[in-house]
Amino acid sequence: MELNLLVLCYLIGSVTFIVGLKMLSNPASARNGNILAAAGMLIAIIGTIFLYEENGQKLGNYTWIFAALAIGSVAGTLMAKRVQMTAMPEMVSLFNGMGGACAALISVIEFRHLVHTSDVASIDQSSLLIIMLGLIIGTVSFAGSMIAWGKLNGSIKDFAFKGQHIINIVLLLMTLLLAGHNIINRPEQMELFFYGVVALALVYGIFFVLPIGGADMPVVISLLNSFTGVAAACGGFLYDNKVMLTGGILVGAAGTLLTILMCKAMNRSLQNVLIGSFGGGTTAGGATQVGGTYKEVTLSDAAVVMSYANKVMIVPGYGLAVAQAQHVCHELEKTLEAKGVEVKYAIHPVAGRMPGHMNVLLAEADVSYEKLLEMELANEEFKNTDVVLILGANDVVNPAAKSDPSSPIYGMPILEVEEAKHVIVNKRSMKPGYAGIENQLFFQPKTSMLFGDAKKALQDLLAEVRNL
Repeated sequence: MELNLLVLCYLIGSVTFIVGLKMLSNPASARNGNILAAAGMLIAIIGTIFLYEENGQKLGNYTWIFAALAIGSVAGTLMAKRVQMTAMPEMVSLFNGMGGACAALISVIEFRHLVHTSDVASIDQSSLLIIMLGLIIGTVSFAGSMIAWGKLNGSIKDFAFKGQHIINIVLLLMTLLLAGHNIINRPEQMELFFYGVVALALVYGIFFVLPIGGADMPVVISLLNSFTGVAAACGGFLYDNKVMLTGGILVGAAGTLLTILMCKAMNRSLQNVLIGSFGGGTTAGGATQVGGTYKEVTLSDAAVVMSYANKVMIVPGYGLAVAQAQHVCHELEKTLEAKGVEVKYAIHPVAGRMPGHMNVLLAEADVSYEKLLEMELANEEFKNTDVVLILGANDVVNPAAKSDPSSPIYGMPILEVEEAKHVIVNKRSMKPGYAGIENQLFFQPKTSMLFGDAKKALQDLLAEVRNL
């Protein structure tokens, strides 16, 4: 009876994961989808703790189990409540790394269990294969995610040297060969070789992410997320745990599909992302230096142009997130609409530091989901737009992606804001964006610069609009 209840718990968990993931595809249902999937996970955890049996024995060790759950729950809750929206990508990377570490630890524990309770010659090769796969993928995900986390919070800089890609390939091959040797030959020194695989995977995970530039971090985070899912699925195979297997497959598949879509949004192959140096903080690829004369716009002039426009499109970027200006932006939107102006938002797939960053940011300010236009729809409307207000976005509106073959972002689909009648760009300064290159848009005749912190600039602009 207890076994049937446990199967039911796992079935409920698996179904809630699938339904929750489906609900995440729509911003209006995403929050409830997240809650539903979390509830399913809670049911699966409780079922495992109290109903799981092996050889007639239950888990036991309840003190340790609930102490660990309490510590993790409190730490996770505090971190989630305190994190700023700008730091959300690095938190996602950190949590993903912890998932990879857990998957790797499962492989370590199961390997030690096999070696210490079985005759080496009788160890099942299929179990060893799954253990090695979970170990390598989980360890690479952990090490890579920690480097990505450091890059996103600024504590780790891009690092590359001549021949690094060759060294990465050699490290990966050595890791796979040593793991294969351990599986096929099963020598007496199995543990020594096993921990050699751990060490090599750690080094490879670090070197794997180190040379990848900052502008490619959204793709890297998505890819590492898929790694963690695959590693978790390996744990599901080891324990014959259906809910763990389902969750891992879903995360792995979703992460892989998202990685492909992100690469498509940047018009780049995954291979190009992984071996390139795009976004490394330099003018990679010999991009043409732009330069030229730009013009500034006063707050009063910007307020007049926007107040008497028929249609305004707002393009949010990382600068908006840094300034925590989403609420003021929403107030400006409502004030303009009260004057009869149509206001919409243009969202680029890779704006911010992770997929969906801008959507989450604006949802926090209660911006209507219907006003958020994806890149393809937004590009169709720019020709009929009077004013585009760019708030901290840079590379995703750079025309060099279409016109300059020497630019490292050439070929990347962008928001074609230059099609609008007027473009107002809010930035702190004329410094290059995340890809490390200047933006041709800032020097075009129809573009005006509004310098300053996004929140302060929007507050002053809002006051000017209200006074008209």
